[in-house]
Amino acid sequence: MTTKHGIRVIIAEDDFLVGKEISRAVKHMGYEVIAEASTGSEAVEKTCELKPDVVLMDIQMPGMNGLEATEQIQESCPTPVVVLSAHESQAVVEKAIIAGVGRYLTKPPKASEIDRAITIAMARHTDLMAYRRLNQKLLQRTRELEEALDKVKTLSGLLPICASCKKIRDDRGYWNQIESYIQQYSEAEFSHGICPECSDKLYGDQDWYIKMKKKNKNP
Repeated sequence: MTTKHGIRVIIAEDDFLVGKEISRAVKHMGYEVIAEASTGSEAVEKTCELKPDVVLMDIQMPGMNGLEATEQIQESCPTPVVVLSAHESQAVVEKAIIAGVGRYLTKPPKASEIDRAITIAMARHTDLMAYRRLNQKLLQRTRELEEALDKVKTLSGLLPICASCKKIRDDRGYWNQIESYIQQYSEAEFSHGICPECSDKLYGDQDWYIKMKKKNKNP
């Protein structure tokens, strides 16, 4: 019998006879059973190694239970998981959802229920992976914006400035050169030059300066 759309399945069940019965039913539907596990840790190991399309997971297993195994699978090698349990309760269902289970079935499941559960679990997993990728992009964008905001510095409020030398007093009471203060509290940088009025005061009596000004006026 050919495999159903090439879907590869791992069955995790600690009861040997129950596991064989589930395996037989899954194979009869056309799925490919690539491995079986009898413990939660073994299910995690084989899932991460073989990369199946879906895992049928019993809850009550020795050592690591099915929900713990599912949670570890979703962290290490995200895979659709269908949980099989002899008992169903709202509390267990909620724990299963938190662990990353795609579908919950009670034992003994019918073949049609397994088939439908596999389809739904795989579809939900695809949506979950798309959501995770989008969420990662949003988180990355948020981090980038936070880093950009951290670099942005603004000046606001009343700045104490000396009327004579134009130094600015900071919050600690120290007087700073205006360019040093602005560079510290903003993203501005300075390129120094001399304005015409200051140039006249400094060099107005120099012959070379007088000649330069005349030249500039009469190009």
